[in-house]
Amino acid sequence: MTRLGDLERAVMDVLWDRTAGTTTGVTVREVADALSGRELAYTTVMTVLDRLAGKGMVERERDGRAWSYRPAATREAHIAKLMLDALDLAGSRDAALVRFARSVTGNEAEVLRAALADEAADRQG
Repeated sequence: MTRLGDLERAVMDVLWDRTAGTTTGVTVREVADALSGRELAYTTVMTVLDRLAGKGMVERERDGRAWSYRPAATREAHIAKLMLDALDLAGSRDAALVRFARSVTGNEAEVLRAALADEAADRQG
């Protein structure tokens, strides 16, 4: 999984936030405007989006004369993949999972329990 630099992450956050629940993409201008506090050149944002497309992080399509960009995966799918990649770095995935499970809050543990129960039910039925 591709790890993102600070600017790439900021661009992806704009895409994830602006395209959540929609089928439309975001133009370079819209991303640049959303990142106006960073004082980035339009061409810088365009280059970052082009590189993210090359890495498979975003999909793009023509929107008139401009390109429209949208994330290739949800933010949650990206984070889950990063977590799985981190587990691959562990000497023991089991030990890393146990350590992680012991570090989550009570509410997070309940979310994990429910997700595991749903997964088990799906496999059985």
